Amino acid sequence: MFNPSREQVRRFFCDAWKKHLERLPLAGAEVTAADIAARHPEYHALLADANAAVAQEWMPEGGQMNPFLHLSLHLAIHEQVSIDQPHGIRAAFERLRQRMDPHDAEHVLLECLGETIWQAQRNGGPMDAAAYVDAVQRKASLI
Repeated sequence: MFNPSREQVRRFFCDAWKKHLERLPLAGAEVTAADIAARHPEYHALLADANAAVAQEWMPEGGQMNPFLHLSLHLAIHEQVSIDQPHGIRAAFERLRQRMDPHDAEHVLLECLGETIWQAQRNGGPMDAAAYVDAVQRKASLI
């Protein structure tokens, strides 16, 4: 299983964004990463300076969201929906997309995924994929 370091993740997004801006060929997940970055103009200046991005700290105690966590969750959601893993996530996402902008629908999944990951870490166990899909389905039925 691929387990990149914090620096590798940050440089991956910065490099994909730089290639996108320079109209260089993107390969594999870089295509998706550049697309996700394009939909987040608030991160463009950060992505343009890889060295600063690697050194930056974001503290949740101060109400700060780590942009690379946010972008990485988008990337994970894109992969999950594309392969329907966990099973049912694609259908739940499609229900949301019928009611809202696709990026906003991704943010609903992102919120549910973040909560599910947090619960797993808090409990010291694996991520509960069924609870994650159920949370998305509940949100889809409310919206």
